[in-house]
Amino acid sequence: MQTLSEQILSRAAGRTVMAGEVVTVDVDLVMMHDSLSPSIIRVLHEELGAERVWDPERVAVVIDHVAPAASVQTAEKQAEVRRWVRSQGIRYLFDVGRGISHPVLVEEGLARPGMVIVGSDSHSTAYGCVAAFGTGMGTTDIALAAATGQTWFRVPETVLVRAEGRFRPGVSAKDLALYAARRLRADGATYAAVEWHGVEFLTIMERMTLATLSIEVGAKAGLVPPVFAESGAILPPARAEVRRPALQPDFLQVQAGARYSQVLTVDLDRLEPQISAPHTVDNVADLSELGRVAIDVVYLGTCTNGHYEDMAAAARILRGRRLAPGMRMLVVPASAQALQRATADGTLMTLLEAGATIGTPGCGACIGRHMGVLAPGEVCLFTGNRNFRGRMGSPQANIYLASPEVAAATALTGYLTHPQEVEARLPLEV
Repeated sequence: MQTLSEQILSRAAGRTVMAGEVVTVDVDLVMMHDSLSPSIIRVLHEELGAERVWDPERVAVVIDHVAPAASVQTAEKQAEVRRWVRSQGIRYLFDVGRGISHPVLVEEGLARPGMVIVGSDSHSTAYGCVAAFGTGMGTTDIALAAATGQTWFRVPETVLVRAEGRFRPGVSAKDLALYAARRLRADGATYAAVEWHGVEFLTIMERMTLATLSIEVGAKAGLVPPVFAESGAILPPARAEVRRPALQPDFLQVQAGARYSQVLTVDLDRLEPQISAPHTVDNVADLSELGRVAIDVVYLGTCTNGHYEDMAAAARILRGRRLAPGMRMLVVPASAQALQRATADGTLMTLLEAGATIGTPGCGACIGRHMGVLAPGEVCLFTGNRNFRGRMGSPQANIYLASPEVAAATALTGYLTHPQEVEARLPLEV
């Protein structure tokens, strides 16, 4: 019996493989983003001597990290990447405003169950939301994969996170992910795959929250068991150019008897809102344990929690209310598709009427380069994935990580607040 990652890597290697083996595998898709693409291109051509990528239909390039460009130098680098994409005949360029690579490739149907996807972003574990083996790699490894269509792995052991029950009001997927980081710690799943079971009720993008945060416990990949059409869940239409023959439900499934190196069971019925305090992701506590923590700015966005579902969750709490005096709330959608959905059903208007500011779909201030960087001494409540010192700007700023629901409630009070407390404390505006 095999874990999900063992099944996927067996298929990619052309033979049965198990945890601990070192294997060479075929890659289904290579993702490159704007920040590292110039160096990847240089290594590809100058160090590897490759004139062209191995398959222009299996390389996707996304301009999302500093989009729109924040300086002339950045603009020049992005123009260089666009010229290279045209010269290579690469079809899949997702330019400024389309959004963050991970949700975009899922929305476009490029990421599919059972694929091996390597990306130049550390949070490429996100593709596990559709049961792909997604992982981040550095410049040289991505260049090699783009040149040859292959890479190597040590087949990872698997850590199982088993959720039981259902979330209480005001609690969501981000709280489960942060609780797992609290229990496993930052190195608790180093070079392992994390499988998230018992979350079949979550949407694809809510699953992405779990898969994305797998890297924050050291994981090589984070996978949610696949959903096929038979289950009633709908995946985006596949791009025939980047998939192998159609997957059957019996190819990739949870197998009884698969071996896990650790098992963490979480009772969702008892889970409270979780907060990651400065300056490490695994520095997590129940919100109720932290007391009254004043917040200057609430930032809702990133590949972890900038999806339509996250904006809608915040809007349900903000509807008919205004931000606390002096509070700033920045909302940066993870993708243009998420922004369009939020516009169509009034979610965006609710956020604007509450006093939020909307940014261009993309990574925004997540890496501290533009669109909302923090000043010394500021305290931010962030729905993203990392709160390292200096992550979003000044090293003297403090970053707390939380769910979109906690972010919205906090924006209304000015301090860390349980979503369920808002109804009792704050009346609707007339």
